Amino acid sequence: MGRLTFGMMTSLDGYINDLHGGFDWGQVSEQVHRFAEAEEAAVAVNIYGRRMFETMKIWDTVFVDQSVSQFERDYSLIWRRTEKIVVSRTLSEVTTSNTRLVRELSAEDIADLKAGTDKDIAVSGPTLASAFLRQGLIDEVSIYYIPVAVGTGTPMFQVQNLVRFERRQVEVFGNGVVFMRFGVLRQDA
Repeated sequence: MGRLTFGMMTSLDGYINDLHGGFDWGQVSEQVHRFAEAEEAAVAVNIYGRRMFETMKIWDTVFVDQSVSQFERDYSLIWRRTEKIVVSRTLSEVTTSNTRLVRELSAEDIADLKAGTDKDIAVSGPTLASAFLRQGLIDEVSIYYIPVAVGTGTPMFQVQNLVRFERRQVEVFGNGVVFMRFGVLRQDA
């Protein structure tokens, strides 16, 4: 049975982007990228909200761009072959590889996805993931902490109640990025 995971890159103060929506402060080195590539290879299905999908869809064509690094092209190939579900009420279509558009995903839909695989199902996008977290559907959270503070922006977590986690893994990269994986213990109602 698969697990539903939620992972993002975030500033130390908890934002996935800054006030203007930018995240050029990301500091994603080859070492970090290769680690993320291995994480992506363990995923059966990526679930995206509209905004996160619009950010990530560039990976559908990066593999043909000879001006980018080999590690970026390698990640692009993995991203292309991974099944993707985009949850959006505003998009009319999606045209990237192995991608389908749905208007919503219920707790029952998530249970069916988990039952259909032994690999992870990853949700990206803080609004969608936080809705799943509030429903108790997320099994694991992973965070790439970037050693910057941006002051304001879109917070990674958008929950109203206390959620408890158990640290499971820490990886420290040469450029100062720290990856942490947490199991979700419970959410207080």
